[in-house]
Amino acid sequence: MEGNVLVGTCNWSDHQGYYPPGLKSTERIAYYARHFPVVEVDSTYYSLQPRRNFEAWCARTPEGFLFNVKAYRELTQHDRTPEGQVETPRAETFEKFSYSLEPMRECGKLKAVHFQFPPWFRFSDANFEYIATCREFLPDDLLAVEFRHRSWLEGERAERTLGFLREHELSYVMVDEPQVGSGSVPPTVAVTNPELAIVRFHGRNAETWYKKGLKSSTERFKYLYSKEELAEWMPAVESVREQAKEVHLLLNNNYGNYAVRNAVDLMELLGQPAPQLELPEMPTEQPQLI
Repeated sequence: MEGNVLVGTCNWSDHQGYYPPGLKSTERIAYYARHFPVVEVDSTYYSLQPRRNFEAWCARTPEGFLFNVKAYRELTQHDRTPEGQVETPRAETFEKFSYSLEPMRECGKLKAVHFQFPPWFRFSDANFEYIATCREFLPDDLLAVEFRHRSWLEGERAERTLGFLREHELSYVMVDEPQVGSGSVPPTVAVTNPELAIVRFHGRNAETWYKKGLKSSTERFKYLYSKEELAEWMPAVESVREQAKEVHLLLNNNYGNYAVRNAVDLMELLGQPAPQLELPEMPTEQPQLI
């Protein structure tokens, strides 16, 4: 097996200086799709999107372009009561979310639904059962699972976690992120569904990973990878490529135009035709690594 490797970014709206001046926001996805073959939709995490949005995204992108769609935050147990208790996701929310995706399924551009679980979603039998429930509500979609708590990949637990994902045909999402406490996971390389493997690059900004009071969430991911740092992943990407039909490398360091810059770097490292972009310089001072 020699899978295709597609490089893109996690959303298409935050890339400072990437879009031509005066380009309407509704036209950005079409411009983005000229340069990259895949994108992650993050707006679906913050709110349930109307079907017309998915219809428009399909219409404005060429045949073969692909979307990974993040699951709505209630479905990934991000919502908590003032007392810190997780609010139980409702079946009707799953149904509304699934209904909204139908236009993208119909146009053939929905690749995966991405479940990014929060740091308080820890290794437990109950949470294994919940992940299985997610599969039951979306039986015909390819689901990808990303963990944010280290307990899922510690010691012997990693074998059970990855085995569970294989059993339920769920794609494990590999990550590059700061190694700071229990709310981060190691860069474990594994393919749990031969249909798709995903690597998300969050940057390595340990100073802001847990920092409160940030002006925007993009500051958390203020990190521009050097090409040498991205090259460290090439052996793993080649290994994964031999096990999966398709591999997505997604840049989530959406500060300024960092994600676009590093997406181009990855394409060059892979020997792929990369877009020639004139991007404004951004501050590149790097935070202390931990």
